[in-house]
Amino acid sequence: MAGSTSHDLIIIGGGPGGYTAGIYAQRAALKTVLIEKGIPGGQLNNTDEVENWPGTEKITGAELAMKFSQHAAVYDLEVMNREVVAVEPGINHHTVTLDNGETLATHAVILATGGSPKKLGIPGEDKYYGKGVSYCAVCDGFFFRNKTVVVVGGGDSALEEALYLAKLAKQVYIAHRRDAFRAGMILQKRVLNEKRITVLWDTVLTEIQANDQGVNGVITKNTKDGATNTLATDGVFVFIGFDPNNSLVPAGTRMNANGYVIGDEKCETNTPGIFAIGDLKEKYAKQIITAAADGCTAALAAAHYVESKKAGL
Repeated sequence: MAGSTSHDLIIIGGGPGGYTAGIYAQRAALKTVLIEKGIPGGQLNNTDEVENWPGTEKITGAELAMKFSQHAAVYDLEVMNREVVAVEPGINHHTVTLDNGETLATHAVILATGGSPKKLGIPGEDKYYGKGVSYCAVCDGFFFRNKTVVVVGGGDSALEEALYLAKLAKQVYIAHRRDAFRAGMILQKRVLNEKRITVLWDTVLTEIQANDQGVNGVITKNTKDGATNTLATDGVFVFIGFDPNNSLVPAGTRMNANGYVIGDEKCETNTPGIFAIGDLKEKYAKQIITAAADGCTAALAAAHYVESKKAGL
């Protein structure tokens, strides 16, 4: 592999950013492969309804993910269902290593690995994961039909998931550490008008309790007066943000204090030919549309980089 380059561009991650990058890369006639270890769309599949994708008033996350995949297929984008275990920058080319030991050489890499749900870090959270503790209402909400659940968080994701759970559960509590939500006003109004949802302001969870059947309660604490309380519940859904999946980011790549990759206006890192997009990249807004915009930008910049590389510039 040392003397040859098998690809112009390798995209790691098949979310909105990755697939958009793939579409633009194919249109730029780059020899491209997109590598995704899971299903097309990534975290998008865990979203019940998307109402802010321009031109589409309402669509499920899974449906939008499928449309990304189908659109890329029109351009014959090669998609590989494998896990990447390492990215090694080089002078002549970069090397991507897969979980089966195979190595691929490429001129450019777009890291579109997204993020993973943040955890509360309290007793019972890890122990009872899958036994009443969840980070995906769309995935697990069915199991809590006509039951009581607690949603933790105050952003868009937390309120969206609470509204979804309100269609299934008999009672939904939202525990938010502050006295006001961070979510958009439309979502706030819907939540506050939903009879099955009760908001616990200035409240954090300090412990998740369970019996042989699974989660049966939580201990809460008021952030202002310190008062504690035990609340009976059948499930806990945590939506307090995401941590960047930065394990594949090459050593020496600039990141901020929270682990997000720092890139320029082209989404290029301080390592030439290595680009970071979507929820992995440091930026103000983390939305489906901004991830797609990053994918477009990075693919166009990668095309210019590859052309320059081939021309020996």
